Amino acid sequence: MFGNGFPEIHKDTTPIQTLHSNQQECHWYEETIDDDLKWSFALNSVLHKGTSEYQDIALLDTKRFGKVLVIDGKMQSAERDEFIYHECLIHPALLCHPNPKTVFIMGGGEGSAAREILKHKTIEKVVMCDIDQEVVDFCRRFLTVNSDAFCNKKFELVIKDAKVELEKREEKFDIIVGDLADPVEGGPCYQLYTKSFYQNILKPKLTPNGIFVTQVFTSIYNTLKQVFKHVKAYTAHVPSFADTWGWVMASDQEFEVEVNEMDQRIEERVKGELMYLNAPSFLSAATLNKTISLALEKETEVYSEENARFIHGHGVAYRHT
Repeated sequence: MFGNGFPEIHKDTTPIQTLHSNQQECHWYEETIDDDLKWSFALNSVLHKGTSEYQDIALLDTKRFGKVLVIDGKMQSAERDEFIYHECLIHPALLCHPNPKTVFIMGGGEGSAAREILKHKTIEKVVMCDIDQEVVDFCRRFLTVNSDAFCNKKFELVIKDAKVELEKREEKFDIIVGDLADPVEGGPCYQLYTKSFYQNILKPKLTPNGIFVTQVFTSIYNTLKQVFKHVKAYTAHVPSFADTWGWVMASDQEFEVEVNEMDQRIEERVKGELMYLNAPSFLSAATLNKTISLALEKETEVYSEENARFIHGHGVAYRHT
């Protein structure tokens, strides 16, 4: 087993445990979701492993989900179903905006978010700001499905802390996307989930009809409610995550779009066919079950630097302290 994704995967002297089935050896990657929950993948091979200045990184070739990107021991996306995550992250916000032309991506190093944005005919400029050059470089090398996005003349790559980059830019954006790793202690991005960041840095960089979108858990939803007038959560099942995943859009302008109008906008604005999202599926995604609705309603925590809630796991900075 590759315990918790990393440290064993980085110790070349540690033997890899193998399981035998029908006389064939099978190597496994194991991710710890919580103290009492693990999620395992049978592997074909490890394509890349290393530690950058900011994060532990691995690219795995799994038997079930194809190539899988793992950062700080947490799976970020899988080749077979990443389109579900990225279509849900990108298209609802762009389709709810009346005429999106400029987009700023915080994170997004693998290039999938940029790929989906560039399907929209109205887009004139996409800025992707990722802190980790090594993540971007090996994603460009191995995740060839996104090669066209990296080469698109509308695409601009910035290697920098997104907080610093947004703060110094004078221009405003129609859409800002948080395509970030989960906030683990010692990881590089937990400050990009805080109320002070949303209120003082991110929101001022949105145009009057601007929309912010990111992945969500209940405290982030409640935090955004303190900053924006309109906040909308939606969910979808992502098989490789073994879970229902959530996203949230936030804006000071209402972004309700009727089903027929959304399908019309998809037809008029989007080049090619989407693999997952259409108007009925988004309506379904935005219809939250009772458990999730109550959890969002009852959440009182506001995410800040002082009381940051980290998910299970640790980043490079934590392990170096």
